[in-house]
Amino acid sequence: MTETAFQRIEQGLKEALAFARGEGEGIVHQIEVPVPDVQAIRAQTGLSQAEFARSIGVKKATLLNWEQHRRTPDGPARVLLALIAKDPGIVRRVLG
Repeated sequence: MTETAFQRIEQGLKEALAFARGEGEGIVHQIEVPVPDVQAIRAQTGLSQAEFARSIGVKKATLLNWEQHRRTPDGPARVLLALIAKDPGIVRRVLG
């Protein structure tokens, strides 16, 4: 017998409530996001450096540092860049 979507959701909610009460440990899912080639990703979008920086909410100087490999994006910026690499129009469509 296969588990229904409701059963999976119900189990997840039970686990979340138990965690909130301090019972048991939460499960952390880690996804490895590779270091992005920021210049290539920006080129896919067809945007200038200023436009691309503005569209992802960083300063142009930050973008330049990433593109020239003086700094490496991390955390949410790395995830956002990975999404843009897969779908160059995602920011425009989602945030319009």
